[in-house]
Amino acid sequence: MSSPKPVLTREELEVRLRQTGAERYHNLHRFHRRLHNGQSTYEEVQAWALNRYYYQAMIPIKDATILTRMPDVRDRRHWRIRIEDHDGRDEGDGGIERWLKLTDSLGFSRDYVISTQGILPGTRFAVEAYVEFCRTRTLLEAIASSLTELFSPAIIDERVAGMLAHYDFVSKDTLAYFSQRPVQAKRDSEFALDYVKQNAATRAGQDAVLAALEFKCSVLWAQLDALWSAYVDRAVPPGAWMPGSEATHGQAA
Repeated sequence: MSSPKPVLTREELEVRLRQTGAERYHNLHRFHRRLHNGQSTYEEVQAWALNRYYYQAMIPIKDATILTRMPDVRDRRHWRIRIEDHDGRDEGDGGIERWLKLTDSLGFSRDYVISTQGILPGTRFAVEAYVEFCRTRTLLEAIASSLTELFSPAIIDERVAGMLAHYDFVSKDTLAYFSQRPVQAKRDSEFALDYVKQNAATRAGQDAVLAALEFKCSVLWAQLDALWSAYVDRAVPPGAWMPGSEATHGQAA
């Protein structure tokens, strides 16, 4: 019988988590490389923004689910800031509103975007799997799954610079969602990383944490797989948005 795996130190656990991001984060996906390098068509950018809205809209629901499971008031005080970041404190504020300004600029009506009727089945399945994961797994695993935020500031910088350089139909104003995310993601990932390092005290818990982050990376990757299949390979599934429909302006890049 093989001997049990040793418990990782907190520093070793963090190294393993960061290695997971280096190997699995969706900045490595070919769709993001195409998007950031200016190779995407206008319709592909539209499809990305439309489908990504569903992920953005479900994040505060996911975070509210986690919030209800936190017994420590100090943790709840910190975690609920995430919901305010996305929902905003007032009408017309917050990350979801800023994302809708992006879809506005790409020719979609708000009613259509908010209805989510045009999103890909792969988008819906991946996002809802993530919410369900955070609802049913341990609190430690749910918090660990958010650690993709450790890696998001770099991809945001790359995305904004690349899109502004290559697409004349976007601007700093229409990409305003990304202006605040690096600071927010840094704050949130620092809290989550500290929580995970303190509470993953057994090797089983540490392995569960690592698996949770791998799962979240797969959720993000699966969404881009669906976009590539539908809008680069042009195999749009029934019911999903078709380029040229439900848009009021714009032309191919």
